[in-house]
Amino acid sequence: MNNRVALVTGASQGIGRACALLLAQHGARVVAGARQVEKLEQLVVEIRAAGGHAAAVPLDVTSEESISTAFRQAEAVFGKVEILINNAGITRDGLVMRMKRENWDAVIQTNLTGAFLCIQQALPGMVRARWGRIVNISSVVGEMGNPGQANYVASKAGLIGLTKSIAQEVASRNITVNAVAPGFIQTAMTEALDEKARERLLPLIPLGRMGTDLDVAHAVRFLVSDEAAYITGHVLDVNGGLRM
Repeated sequence: MNNRVALVTGASQGIGRACALLLAQHGARVVAGARQVEKLEQLVVEIRAAGGHAAAVPLDVTSEESISTAFRQAEAVFGKVEILINNAGITRDGLVMRMKRENWDAVIQTNLTGAFLCIQQALPGMVRARWGRIVNISSVVGEMGNPGQANYVASKAGLIGLTKSIAQEVASRNITVNAVAPGFIQTAMTEALDEKARERLLPLIPLGRMGTDLDVAHAVRFLVSDEAAYITGHVLDVNGGLRM
């Protein structure tokens, strides 16, 4: 993927940050987008210090204007986005009977609508170039459900449907669209799990451990590589065997 332009949303931490680092290591020119600009700038410094190419752009995926601006900034620095990693996501957990409408809307807007809007921005350039890679970060719970997370599960299941539909729409233009569905990964999002929750969870994972952000990043790197050119509309599970 030498000199391919890759935009990663939610790149300031966790899976997004790991993806940005790994793609840069493999030669991509990485545009890191997120709301936490200071963390993005630290990431860019790290990539450049290792000999890679990177730029930071402020990005709020709940804002169509912010998305449009971020893509224009990316193009101004490196050129048209050729690889899009839709990773930005939030949780607002709660039982469905008590879930506030604003918490439902916030999760759907960030996790699903934000990805859709980023894809809309990326596709025209990919179509003209007749090459593109899109990877949407879904979740194992989008495939199996999870009590207390109806909004998050709906958003992640929606990403899978979005992936399959757009994959069919753009396959004739040599653009692949895939999803990665991580299981329980050691990130800031899962740090909220208390020790009892971890003790209940680990026996359910055949590999006996939580995953790392790098486990997910390696799957993403494969899907955007030339080696995965004949894979599209696929959901790659990275869950330690939690769901088979």
